[in-house]
Amino acid sequence: MNDYTKYKKALDTEFENLGKELSKLGIQNIEDPSSWDVKNPEMDIMGADENEVADRSEEIQIDSIILNELTVRYNNVVRALRKLKDGTYGMCEIDGKPIEEDRLQANPSARTCMEHVEQEQV
Repeated sequence: MNDYTKYKKALDTEFENLGKELSKLGIQNIEDPSSWDVKNPEMDIMGADENEVADRSEEIQIDSIILNELTVRYNNVVRALRKLKDGTYGMCEIDGKPIEEDRLQANPSARTCMEHVEQEQV
C-alpha cells in the first residue's frame, strides 16, 4: 500500500482554499452539495443607471464562469479525498492502473493516468 500522506495534506489544503473561494462567489446548494450557485447581490435596479446594471450583469457572468471552474476543482478534490478513504486513490478511473507519481505531484486530484487524460470527464 502506498503512503499518500503528502497528497492527503495537499488535498485537505486545496479543499479548504477552494471552499473559501467558492464561498466568496457563491452559495452551496443545500440539495446538491456538489453544486454552487452564484451570489446575486441585491441591487436597486430601479435607481441604477443602465451602465451600472450592464456592468453588474457582466460581473455576474464572469463570477459564474469562475464559480463553475472552481466547482469542478472542488468536486475533484472531494472525489480524491473519498478515494483516499476507500483505498482507490491513485488509480486511473479508465483502466484501473496506477496514476503516474509525477502526475499526482502536479495534480493530487488527478482522476486518470497520462494515457487517458483526454478522456477524463468533468
